[in-house]
Amino acid sequence: MAQAQEGGSTTLKEIVISASRAEQRRFDAPGAIDSVEVDPFHTASPLVNLSELMSGVAGLQIRDRQNFAQDLQVSVRGFGTRSTFGVRGVRILVDGIPATMPDGQGQAATANLTSVKRIELLRGPLAQLYGNAAGGVLQLFTKDPPVTSGKPEYGLSAGFGSNKQRHFDGGIGGGSETLSGLLDVSRYSTDGFRDHSAARREQLNTKVVAKPSSDTTLTGIVNLFDQPLAQDPLGLTHAQFAQNPRQVIPAANAFNTRKTIEQQQAGVVVDHRLSAADTLNARLYGGARKVDQKLALLTNGVVNLDRNYAGLGASWTHTTRVNALPLRWTVGMEADQLKETRKGYDNIGGNSGALRRNEDDSASNRDLFGQVDWTFAPDWQAIAGVRATTVRFKVDDHFNPAATRTSGNVEYRNTSPVVGLVWHAAETLNVYANLGTGFETPTLAESAYRPDGAAGPNFALKPSKSTQSEIGIKSHSGRHTVDAALFDARSRDEIVSQTSGGRATFQNADRTRRRGVEASWSANWAGASTRIGYTLLDARFDAPYTNALGTVPAGNRLPGAPRHSLSAEVETSLGDSMKGGLEMRVESKTSVNDRNSDAAPGYAVFNARLGKEFTFDGVKMVLYGRLDNLLARNYAGSVIVNDANGRYFEPAAGRRLFVGVRTLF
Repeated sequence: MAQAQEGGSTTLKEIVISASRAEQRRFDAPGAIDSVEVDPFHTASPLVNLSELMSGVAGLQIRDRQNFAQDLQVSVRGFGTRSTFGVRGVRILVDGIPATMPDGQGQAATANLTSVKRIELLRGPLAQLYGNAAGGVLQLFTKDPPVTSGKPEYGLSAGFGSNKQRHFDGGIGGGSETLSGLLDVSRYSTDGFRDHSAARREQLNTKVVAKPSSDTTLTGIVNLFDQPLAQDPLGLTHAQFAQNPRQVIPAANAFNTRKTIEQQQAGVVVDHRLSAADTLNARLYGGARKVDQKLALLTNGVVNLDRNYAGLGASWTHTTRVNALPLRWTVGMEADQLKETRKGYDNIGGNSGALRRNEDDSASNRDLFGQVDWTFAPDWQAIAGVRATTVRFKVDDHFNPAATRTSGNVEYRNTSPVVGLVWHAAETLNVYANLGTGFETPTLAESAYRPDGAAGPNFALKPSKSTQSEIGIKSHSGRHTVDAALFDARSRDEIVSQTSGGRATFQNADRTRRRGVEASWSANWAGASTRIGYTLLDARFDAPYTNALGTVPAGNRLPGAPRHSLSAEVETSLGDSMKGGLEMRVESKTSVNDRNSDAAPGYAVFNARLGKEFTFDGVKMVLYGRLDNLLARNYAGSVIVNDANGRYFEPAAGRRLFVGVRTLF
């Protein structure tokens, strides 16, 4: 299902890039892909978390954890559910620049949503052409600077909500056809729904677009992210969750669990037309990220990371015709690297104590890829691609004496082929099928500790390798759009979370399988729009494996992956320049550990929104409000899979109100 949000309405206008690295209609893309158009001025939502915009996309689980110290939980078709912090198994790019590091760990929070114009989600076999990402590719595209005749455009917004939420944003943009720019700055703060969950962050996004000729476009991007406060309330046991979802366990206060983040990033993207048939795309970026995290542990309970990262990439696309029918091929390379200093200290009441770890870590990837898209008959289109990836990790231990140092390195190699076929059965109906293989390496954080408690990195962890297939249809007729897909993914050496003294460690499980159905329907009516998205996901261990707690039998469900997910929305015009909407989200129960000994109950939650546009003294304004969790349902918004202390549950917020105003002049 694709949607374009403008004043909350749903339209069918869309352009996507993800599937074949060249612009095409989403309807013609040879795979499962959704394109969500975003109009930050009209959208009746605070625009703080991606979950506000993407929760209705089939095949995607994106959960607001009410915990800014741990980021969102993002999973696609059951890939990424093991993540206890950050994003795994889903590759994230912003304006073509990776927000996923070479080791496969990504960050969703650093994207400034007040600048976003479109979000795409590619899932299934074709996602493997983007490298170290098992489940899907999430791409965000920010708006281009407005072209003004002289006076720049200005925008201001302010919003206030329950739990002392405050959100302020300001932007300025303008320029000519040859040189234009925009600047957007935002600040968000909250006391949090739960005790010990306050957060504050500031973001800056700058974009400059230069067109020195009709054949060349240079785009420069600078992003700053500062999160000086993000308290971590930790999870709750089932009994604590049922008794009082707002409570916090004593350890969170005793160790003052929290995280601070600073990140600066800059990049440039070049698009150049070499000829009528050839185009070149290149990117170069670099950044720095500092993280200080206080865990609920005494020994080595403070993690301090000081990271620098950089990367470059280039691709060449050629279009031609064979037998009078179009053929397009793309070849390219990508190289990315991160280097970080990792230090660990004892946590003495929330302060750093004795030094326990001091090492330099690095991760890098070198990728070559190629892709061919050929219309070999008037109604038939074939796609084939391959990506060769090399990922290297290295750890230099500076803490232990030379004779006992735990330094080491490891290298992972993989070649991922993908093939697909599209039948353009009718002007309004496409049928497609894809088959491919992919892999997912452990991250530096996942390999940082050994399950047996011994010192040194866990380089015995293997990458998980998967074989994925899907078959789907896309149909649009009049006001209706329907998408449906059947998918199957079988993985070997699945990376599963374990624990050691309360600290997350990881090991490999033999085989897992994820299969299911995605279906979505959207329609435009006179003054109204509707959309529904549904996912049936059967995600299980396909073979038994043994961990520290015993044997996990074949047939157990993968934790964090509900069997049924349903979203629905209706929006209607309520008069002159006013629109209202009602949203529903339903999920079945979710297992919280590999043993399937406990589960988060299923739930149904409803949200309402209202927005009105008007003009005051020549200034365009939008006044909006939304009420989330209308029925004040007590439910688990996310789960911490395989938590050692049985604190699996992260409660969702109760009934919450948020109101705001945006201006444009």
